[in-house]
Amino acid sequence: MTQVGTPKHDPIPIGEIAKPPFARLPDPLAMFARRAERLKLLADGHELRSYLLFLADLCDAQHRLQDGLPGAELPAAETIARSREFGMPPLDRLRFTRDAAMEAAWERLLAMAGDIAMPDSARLALARVKAADPVAEAAMVGAVLSNSIPVEALAEHVFAAAVLQVHFARLAAQLDAKTLLPIGEGACPACGGPPVSSMVVGWLGAHATRFCACSLCGTLWNQPRIRCILCGATKGIAYQEIAGGPVTVKAETCESCRGYVKILHQHNDPSLDPVADDVATLALDLLLRDSGYRRGAVNPFLLGY
Repeated sequence: MTQVGTPKHDPIPIGEIAKPPFARLPDPLAMFARRAERLKLLADGHELRSYLLFLADLCDAQHRLQDGLPGAELPAAETIARSREFGMPPLDRLRFTRDAAMEAAWERLLAMAGDIAMPDSARLALARVKAADPVAEAAMVGAVLSNSIPVEALAEHVFAAAVLQVHFARLAAQLDAKTLLPIGEGACPACGGPPVSSMVVGWLGAHATRFCACSLCGTLWNQPRIRCILCGATKGIAYQEIAGGPVTVKAETCESCRGYVKILHQHNDPSLDPVADDVATLALDLLLRDSGYRRGAVNPFLLGY
């Protein structure tokens, strides 16, 4: 692992003034399809090839299950307005109630997952999810939404998290991005979820600015660079990478909280995906863990790390 020198911003092209929006909502009909393709590309020659291909098929199922799915029901307008008034996310993870869209997504994903190639241990976990009664299902949903997944049931919760990603992305896509406000360090302004990673983007009008990507709903929110996503510190920030690894993926470490979140230089490689490339760079997480840093991001496909 190597440490990059003094943090520097990339230059903004002449004639372009970066005025990024605070938030960009997900496009669930495209997001999961692109993620599946990225995972397939990353799997070629990768030491995690089998797992990346499993995730590619799972993301493809996330994409396909949306066809004809009932509309996800947003909270009442007055509830959303009240959340904004009190600086809370409009999609309250801790007060989540299942609707017809969620029930249909759950049933469809579990059915589609049966056709995915996976190890016997994962297939047994899938069988346990399918056999779960309503109380057990609710417990799995609650564990994912509260980021308190039990270690002994990580595999089961991968499938539950996959359903919730679809459902919350469909909810977030219906919000008004212009009404979203910052709600705290490292928290998605749409659902309050933690980031899965951050990206330096190359969008017109936002070139070389950074956005965090929500691990649950896929909403992106603007975050100043060279500032810890987890605690807000601006000193003691460094960038770690694996020698000989992808130069477009680094870990932003903070000496104040000893945490880190990966930063993807998507402006240099538009194919980078906040979830897929996080999984594919697991080796960086292992090195940082050995160096005493804690992972501050959450990825439902890297449960246990």
